[in-house]
Amino acid sequence: MALAKRALGSLKAGHTGTLDPFATGLLPIVFGEATKFSRFLIDAPKSYEATLRLGERTSTGDTESEVVERRPVDAADGAIDLALASFMGRQDQVPPMHSAVRVEGRRLYDYARAGEEVARPARSIEVSELARVGRAGNDLSVRVTCSKGTYVRTLAEDIGERLGCGAHLVALRRIAVGGFRLDDAVDLETLQHEGTGTATARLLPPEVLVRNLDRLEAAPDDARRFTNGLAVGPAPGQGAQVAVFTSGGRFLGVGTRDAEGRVAPLRLMATTGAEFPDFA
Repeated sequence: MALAKRALGSLKAGHTGTLDPFATGLLPIVFGEATKFSRFLIDAPKSYEATLRLGERTSTGDTESEVVERRPVDAADGAIDLALASFMGRQDQVPPMHSAVRVEGRRLYDYARAGEEVARPARSIEVSELARVGRAGNDLSVRVTCSKGTYVRTLAEDIGERLGCGAHLVALRRIAVGGFRLDDAVDLETLQHEGTGTATARLLPPEVLVRNLDRLEAAPDDARRFTNGLAVGPAPGQGAQVAVFTSGGRFLGVGTRDAEGRVAPLRLMATTGAEFPDFA
């Protein structure tokens, strides 16, 4: 994060979700006014390419710890496909002990480092894609698309148990977050070599973070009301949050929809009084 801020000459920045320490891939970073709307990307589905090593379990479910159990692997590709299909859809998942989830005010990894195991409440997740893409011996490559809060290494362990041989993650690469794709990303080294001007020119406008929300184009009077903290609308669609723009396409912020469909401000772009005449 610090390197990205330096490359873009920005003092205000934030990320849109974390990656496991051994994972690679896409991590969208937001700057300036866009930090107000990062939550809408944090909540978005995420896609991964993952490699599971069948027949071996580790204490953390990944390569960050030692192998604690080995079992023979006797799973044909057809059986693997059936096992993967059984994890599709909504389900409850218990977060791993080596995670940042808080229980009674402490991170689970703090308990784990102290040699303690505590009860963890299951959380509702959704897996919308889980497909086999390759296999080399006991290394199984899969593609996963899942909701926020899903631990892919827990999913890997559960798949191993379903197959009767155990498993852990040996590679994890995030390839998509919401509408953002790894193929469109740029690495830190490139940003640092480009210089601030060129790097800043790569930034997308804040409204790309809310492109999946319902959209309300407000007339000039409603645009003024909305930026002054008043409800406007009604807005089309059914979503709980609505992205509000001027009739000329300028992004004003995000609001929450009430029972009548009117939209009250939730997060606003910075504006000044001098800008109001341009609302059209």
